[in-house]
Amino acid sequence: MRETANQFVDQGWDVTVVTIQQKSWERDFGLDHTLSERVDPRVRIVELPLVREDLETDLRKFSESRALHPGGWAAKYREKGMKLFPEPIYGGWRPDLEKAVLRLHREKPADLVLATCVPYVTMSAALKLWETHRVPYAIDFRDGWSVDVVDGGEAFTKDSVSGKWERKVLENAVSLWLVNDPIAEWYRDRYPDLASRIHVVRNGYDADSVPAETRKPDHETGLVFGHLGVVTSPPQFLKAVIDGWRIARDRDPLMARSRLEIRGQIGSGAHREANAHIELIRQAEGDGVSFGGPAPKAEVPEIFASWDVLLLMIMGGKYMTSGKVYEYMATGLPVMSAHKVEHDATTVMDGHPLWTGAAGFDTDKLANLYSTAARIAFEATDEERAEARTHAAQYARDALMGPAVRHLAELVESGRSSGSVRTNEVEGLPA
Repeated sequence: MRETANQFVDQGWDVTVVTIQQKSWERDFGLDHTLSERVDPRVRIVELPLVREDLETDLRKFSESRALHPGGWAAKYREKGMKLFPEPIYGGWRPDLEKAVLRLHREKPADLVLATCVPYVTMSAALKLWETHRVPYAIDFRDGWSVDVVDGGEAFTKDSVSGKWERKVLENAVSLWLVNDPIAEWYRDRYPDLASRIHVVRNGYDADSVPAETRKPDHETGLVFGHLGVVTSPPQFLKAVIDGWRIARDRDPLMARSRLEIRGQIGSGAHREANAHIELIRQAEGDGVSFGGPAPKAEVPEIFASWDVLLLMIMGGKYMTSGKVYEYMATGLPVMSAHKVEHDATTVMDGHPLWTGAAGFDTDKLANLYSTAARIAFEATDEERAEARTHAAQYARDALMGPAVRHLAELVESGRSSGSVRTNEVEGLPA
């Protein structure tokens, strides 16, 4: 999203970003200001006073009903949100989002709205400006809505409330961005009449996240395996990864001298670093497994440079890619996969010279992959590491987002010149 805003500014657009207040982000997942520091200063940021009441942990602010019946309160909170928009946690934000974009449009008429999901309720604001003032909009869907990217298949039917909302939003959008080809194909099959508007815009990686050079592994001290990213996989997946690690250490003397470091976000709200994932990691501390907490974006190159092998642990299947896979590829380090064989990360990694391949979550196979990755780390040549970086270069974020933003801008410009898209139709103001 940062790269999208920066690209629009670079291409001559006046950009306003509508988001929630910083304390709301902090309550949910935390903030990394090394990321926000790199937002182009010409980007205007409007923060709305929206909060997730369900994440409040101060008991003094609880109502009597919530304090006495937390489960019932939570159910009613979700029901209330669903009445406004079919998204239980965020549906209640719809009126405030719509009022905010209408107010901003009156102050400075918009030529284009780009709604980035999730949450999906942001689409309602884009649709509102279209219905009231015919401001063209695009949807940056990322993983999509009606497709179940984790288990595969349909998340909801076309005739459901969510299905009707999705159809209404998409049929009026000038463009739809999706994060990979399998999800794009899903939507082209679901809405064949909208197929020409569907485009793949992958996440990619930031060039400044890649270390200038990687270290040489030391056979005597062992290797350092590292995982960097949000840990959202079910606990049983992490358990399989750790069990495979233990087996590898029992079998392989080199692995017995090695360590596994996990960095990133684990859990959200009150469950941040207080969940089953953390317990599994703590129980494995005696086996050389450690957790180093979230990693500021500015420190990512340094972290990668301190590791010998990267562990790519992600859930999902063919509809899932993961944002970290692109950074992993670009480091020039060996990559060990811990995910399903049929996975979009497999498609992206195919051809990478320092990749172990994927074998699912069978602990014995994972143990073998650990040893394979260790061998690759010692045998990799400078040429192979350079080849790995070259393989990843096609996914550099600016190289992906620049053309995507330019194409979207051209759609709006061509529509305006042809008269098929009408903008700036605000009451009391000239078109």
